[in-house]
Amino acid sequence: MATLSASFVLPSELKPSSLPHQKHQQTSLFIFRRTPSKKHRSFVPTARLFGPAIFEASKLKVLFLGVDEKKHPGKLPRTYTLTHSDITAKLTLAISQTINNSQLQGWYNKLQRDEVVAEWKKVKEKMSLHVHCHISGGHFLLDLCARLRYFIFSKELPMVLKAFVHGDGNLFNNYPELEEALVWVYFHSNIPEFNKVECWGPLKNAEAPCGAEGSLHKDKREGEASSNWEMPESCQDDCACCFPQMSLIPWTGEAGAAWSESEPQG
Repeated sequence: MATLSASFVLPSELKPSSLPHQKHQQTSLFIFRRTPSKKHRSFVPTARLFGPAIFEASKLKVLFLGVDEKKHPGKLPRTYTLTHSDITAKLTLAISQTINNSQLQGWYNKLQRDEVVAEWKKVKEKMSLHVHCHISGGHFLLDLCARLRYFIFSKELPMVLKAFVHGDGNLFNNYPELEEALVWVYFHSNIPEFNKVECWGPLKNAEAPCGAEGSLHKDKREGEASSNWEMPESCQDDCACCFPQMSLIPWTGEAGAAWSESEPQG
């Protein structure tokens, strides 16, 4: 019977020759490689620390589920659910009115928890994109890898945002001003250090790879967020300037007490 064990590799210890070369493993947040032994084989997850996070359109499958491709998200709820398959090397992006729970089922997805979900919100007439990542909580392997997962999610997010923009291309063609919307990233963790919200600035900058022209480095994002960008807060009463009135993805701000500990609403 296969057993699960975690392997932690520091950048200084990881040699390029030791990295897996199979194409089907390159889109995964964590790479699972089989390690032979005398009596059994074990799955050893190794973080992909090196190499640029490059978006490949040919590997993206887009599903439109009950949404109008051209309907503005300030009038009709719009969410993104992004998952990947190590077997097919494909990314699957569901664009729907609620989180697509069917993508998040199965033991493999519940073990990895490397999906990214997001929703559009209009708050006081301003559009913003709210992106959620699960860092830790749920089982001990995620807790042990929390710092590494936070690092990797931060590194991979520009590619994720690029997938959103490409997959929902008709929306952005019709409403190019949406690329000016601020991106708010929620890191869900049962460890207070990693349970946080960051503003990544306008979408057109946030989707640029780190180091590219127009991109924002993490330290710059955090500095500008505290001085120029304020977390949007919806009106307490029913109004026409906020939509939807209730967030489709829960966030309480308490460590481990939100979407990561419960089934995404849908």
